[in-house]
Amino acid sequence: MQDSYNQLKITPSCHKDDFVDLLFVLGVEAVEYENETIIVRTKEPVEMLVYGINSFASSLEEATGKIVTVSIVHSVELDKDWIESYRKSIKPIEVEKFYIYPSWESPKEGKINISIDPALAFGSGHHESTYGCLLALQKYVKEDTTILDVGCGSGILAIAATKLGALSSICDTDEIAIKSANKNAKLNEVTFKEQWIGSVNSKDEKYDLVVANIVADVLMGLSKDVKEALKSNGVLILSGILEKYSQNIKEKFAPLTLMEEIKDNQWCTMIFKKGD
Repeated sequence: MQDSYNQLKITPSCHKDDFVDLLFVLGVEAVEYENETIIVRTKEPVEMLVYGINSFASSLEEATGKIVTVSIVHSVELDKDWIESYRKSIKPIEVEKFYIYPSWESPKEGKINISIDPALAFGSGHHESTYGCLLALQKYVKEDTTILDVGCGSGILAIAATKLGALSSICDTDEIAIKSANKNAKLNEVTFKEQWIGSVNSKDEKYDLVVANIVADVLMGLSKDVKEALKSNGVLILSGILEKYSQNIKEKFAPLTLMEEIKDNQWCTMIFKKGD
């Protein structure tokens, strides 16, 4: 029997970004876009996901007084079809000094090359949130900077930081993410200083820089632990934040000083500094 996965093509009549936020809250780790359609691929059953989307549409309609419809097309696809489609769609990308490419492409001379094969487009540098983090790392990472990548996913940010000279540690609540990050680290011939399955509060160590590319709701829930993980004068890079939630993040991460915001297509990467 061939392996397969569930695919949902979700097309809301409005409030697309709100539906994307909902999907992350419901546990979806990555989405793709096809014009106004949101694509989710998962090995897990999708019945409760579909129920949550429809319930959310009804709640939005009630709250706004406007008609909100959502089309959901469910299909079961073969893994081999997805892999072939994925290979055709994922191309190398440059982020200033970095050249990020899938393993079936070639590295580029004169660049800091990162070969990465994420399961989905998130975590490969193509999404605005990952792109913003990669820009910020190049600005704030120095030789021997100690870094913690919270919710490491594919490991791309920790790998990038290591290639810039940092001593990078990773954590993620998903064991599969830790395995994926290690696989990609081996592909790039780098190693992580420490790693664990769990969140930032599982260790007492403090870091020069903490980076977390997740979503706004999760970031706000982690705010206390993330702030405590920073050394004095430490730098915090947060991403995965839709612009409309940026003010909430600023308030939640006070009294850290907001030094910079990188905005790209309604996504924000925010850089904070911890005072003495």
